[in-house]
Amino acid sequence: MAVTTRLTWLHEKILQNHFGGKRLSLLYKGSVHGFRNGVLLDRCCNQGPTLTVIYSEDHIIGAYAEESYQEGKYASIILFALQDTKISEWKLGLCTPETLFCCDVTKYNSPTNFQIDGRNRKVIMDLKTMENLGLAQNCTISIQDYEVFRCEDSLDERKIKGVIELRKSLLSALRTYEPYGSLVQQIRILLLGPIGAGKSSFFNSVRSVFQGHVTHQALVGTNTTGISEKYRTYSIRDGKDGKYLPFILCDSLGLSEKEGGLCRDDIFYILNGNIRDRYQFNPMESIKLNHHDYIDSPSLKDRIHCVAFVFDASSIQYFSSQMIVKIKRIRRELVNAGVVHVALLTHVDSMDLITKGDLIEIERCEPVRSKVMNDALRKHIFWGMLLQSHTSVYKNKNKQLLGLRRITKLLK
Repeated sequence: MAVTTRLTWLHEKILQNHFGGKRLSLLYKGSVHGFRNGVLLDRCCNQGPTLTVIYSEDHIIGAYAEESYQEGKYASIILFALQDTKISEWKLGLCTPETLFCCDVTKYNSPTNFQIDGRNRKVIMDLKTMENLGLAQNCTISIQDYEVFRCEDSLDERKIKGVIELRKSLLSALRTYEPYGSLVQQIRILLLGPIGAGKSSFFNSVRSVFQGHVTHQALVGTNTTGISEKYRTYSIRDGKDGKYLPFILCDSLGLSEKEGGLCRDDIFYILNGNIRDRYQFNPMESIKLNHHDYIDSPSLKDRIHCVAFVFDASSIQYFSSQMIVKIKRIRRELVNAGVVHVALLTHVDSMDLITKGDLIEIERCEPVRSKVMNDALRKHIFWGMLLQSHTSVYKNKNKQLLGLRRITKLLK
């Protein structure tokens, strides 16, 4: 039978995040393997960095060893106390595993201000240690259970190899994609969302992957001002002199609950293909039919084939009622027009408790799912959502996967 941890999902993520995004692999559990220090040391020595988690009636405390436990050798120990969702730490310093886990201090003649006594099921520490960890002034804590985890890099060689292979597969799928029926050579994807949500940043991220270096063709603004004032249609070359990829990303002026955002009528004209590349938006009125950038009889290739609503994942909870009404109204028009649309959430990697290993399958990451879905449901704007990282992705293969996956799903 598999041995499972007593840690809640939330506490495990907090500990992972606090100690460098490590993946925790359970080595020892007192209630299963026995509260005997000899057994603990046999299972946990020479395992690399380890995290010991101690459960008492009122506390979760423990010790993080930065180096592998080895018999008679010192390791750097960091003590911690986890209370609700807050974690405090204190550097104990160098300590041998025999001293840390010994049930008889005098046997080793090496008294310490923190000791895990497995045989007698208690933790002994001095008042200064208790104070530094923010605990009540009680020198002895009873142990209900305790566990030792091996702390592994969240991206080991096997996972890194998997990321590289998946990246190659996604790149190949995008390069060879053919729009249905070959009616058009390139699918047009409109990026639509509030000012400063990250529309231009998303395009730059995708282009950087195919160009092989960081690019900033689309200028990027801030969360509150944005910078896109023109309608831009961006084709992306596969490499410096390669062919154009089978999709075009279209950027526009951001949505605003106040004056200064994209006019509702202009959205209709963009969807219908009536607006030419580089048209300068006027926030106060939509394009005139006699404007030189107005296309009178657009062809199928000029039309928008898919819309991605781009939202900053951390800002959904702050959407005003006016913005929600505007988004819902636009969505109804898209449904009536038969235009496929999804929500693309940016900046998910800046959310609390996200580790670098989570970026590989961000949709399955519980902190993201719970927060984003709760925010979306609370604002009644839930539908198919795609998740995207922060702005710069080129040097991070995990973040590159996010951009490639998002485009692949938009084309399906």
